[in-house]
Amino acid sequence: IDHLADALSTGLVGLGLGLTGHMHLVVGLVIVIAYLALSINTYLETQALGTFKLGYGRLGPTEARLGVIALLALTAVGVDVSVGSLSLLDLVGIGVSGAMAIAVSVRAVGNLRVLALREPVPPYTPAP
Repeated sequence: IDHLADALSTGLVGLGLGLTGHMHLVVGLVIVIAYLALSINTYLETQALGTFKLGYGRLGPTEARLGVIALLALTAVGVDVSVGSLSLLDLVGIGVSGAMAIAVSVRAVGNLRVLALREPVPPYTPAP
């Protein structure tokens, strides 16, 4: 049930950001998808490998939350950086989503390598 509550709260945060005038809805939902992919990968590797690693590299959930607080503080004081129709939150959200996609891909490939090494290879027997 904790995983469901985490997914629901993450979805609501992304939806809330996307419904403000500071971020496009699509960017907010892409962030949610990327975050949930990280979470799902963590749950899968915990079950398959027996190890629980919450952070990805030097960044974990606490650093992510501090980054969100800093961005929202900049938005609240009126810092307005935009490129075309993309706001500061859009630009950072796209960058963070891309970084999360790369992080989960790298870690998933590493997990697949570990699982491949653990899986015994059957001996080759030619067909009759």
